[in-house]
Amino acid sequence: MKQTPNRLSVAEFASLAAMLFSLVALSIDAMLPAITQIATDLGVANRNDAQLVIGVFFLGNAFGQLLFGPLSDSFGRKRVIVAGLILFLFGCLVAVVSQSFSWLLIGRLLQGLGAAGPRTVMVSMVRDLYVGTAMARIMSISMSIFILVPIIAPAVGQAILWVASWRYIFGTFFLTGFVALFWLLIRQPETLPESARRPLKIATLAGGLMIVCRSRVTVGYTLAMGAMFGAFVGFLSSVQQIFQDTFQVGDQFPFLFAILAVSFGVASLVNSRIVVRFGMKIIVSSAMAFATLVSAAYFMYCLSVDTPSLMSFMLWGVLCFLGIGLVIGNINALAMEPLGQVAGLGAALVGFLSSFTSFLIGVPIGRAYDGTVVPVITGFMVFGVVSLGLILWTGRNTAASGAGTG
Repeated sequence: MKQTPNRLSVAEFASLAAMLFSLVALSIDAMLPAITQIATDLGVANRNDAQLVIGVFFLGNAFGQLLFGPLSDSFGRKRVIVAGLILFLFGCLVAVVSQSFSWLLIGRLLQGLGAAGPRTVMVSMVRDLYVGTAMARIMSISMSIFILVPIIAPAVGQAILWVASWRYIFGTFFLTGFVALFWLLIRQPETLPESARRPLKIATLAGGLMIVCRSRVTVGYTLAMGAMFGAFVGFLSSVQQIFQDTFQVGDQFPFLFAILAVSFGVASLVNSRIVVRFGMKIIVSSAMAFATLVSAAYFMYCLSVDTPSLMSFMLWGVLCFLGIGLVIGNINALAMEPLGQVAGLGAALVGFLSSFTSFLIGVPIGRAYDGTVVPVITGFMVFGVVSLGLILWTGRNTAASGAGTG
């Protein structure tokens, strides 16, 4: 453990980290129940266009990861996180006062861009303060809290809609971001000393990009991650319509979504128990194959019946997301393994490339919604095959080097 003056207690630091990590998930999942109301209030003619409330956030978040990571190495962690939070708060205000859908999307773009700051740089701040098992402990505590956000966020959004308009959801985001900013400013010291900072140079960025691009392991797993998560972005973009329009569940949507979100939490717990025994590569390839096969089987079922039942959709979601949760728990670590010499910049580049890829894939999948579950299931099946192919291609001939052995 590194010695740093004025260190926060483990509990307080982990709680602050969890709050900053959670801004992204909160900003996505709490919006889901409000998409239909937003489309009505702002006169969105095509209901599928309203999905851009989710997609544009992902776009901003992708570019934010590329921006804030390198900046934090040059200007310090705390200053860059503060800048990201201020940008996030400004985006929330733009969304609250927006009178057109275009201005709302601008607000969402700024929110996604700003939220990437605390989400990306907080990992570096943890790494500055802790190493080894101590770092793992902090991340474990933070992620345990973080896992709860996708479970409860839609219910929070739905509860707000029961008593107020969707603009108050953005007000909740603003309040959460403001509390995080105030907490960070008054309690958390800077963790990167002046002597350890590196000048921001184009040559350095270009060199890091070349290192990433030359690594078959990094490129392969990053693209596989983007393909897999692209299908999930398509799901998030259209899930409110699927539940409300296709299955007509009414106010039960947040609770049904929570059941699906629990699968990711279960996957995280399972992964922590099996990763040492089986290794990351075996888990990633097996779990991706499982999720793809589940999606293919459900796709065939959907084609064989007139109207798939809600129960069958929930069963598919629980099983598929359990597999994807196991993949997410390991594939980013596999992509980062060859980048030890440029870990900070490498993480920013991997995050950007995978997120931007998922945006390019996910938005068309969501916008293909036609009143049935077939487009989103097709996305999981097709891009599951793509992701699995990339995983197998990447893992070939790398065993001898020990990559991904867990």
